[in-house]
Amino acid sequence: SAALDLCWTAAGRFDGFWEFGLKPWDMAAGCVILREAGGAVGDHEGGDGFLFGGDVAAGATMELYDELRIQLRPAK
Repeated sequence: SAALDLCWTAAGRFDGFWEFGLKPWDMAAGCVILREAGGAVGDHEGGDGFLFGGDVAAGATMELYDELRIQLRPAK
């Protein structure tokens, strides 16, 4: 599940995570946990539009978040 993958990112098991076509219930809890752990989550432009109608969600450690978003731009 996307929520579990985001939690694993928060725990340090993953450095980052992205997925297309998620619904809010697939990721909302994981987004909160990742942000509370000091990570970042957003869409390919860095906004919060991913939660309701966005194409892609990306979560990562703060050090990798911007690079992950840049890499995902061509895929949108």
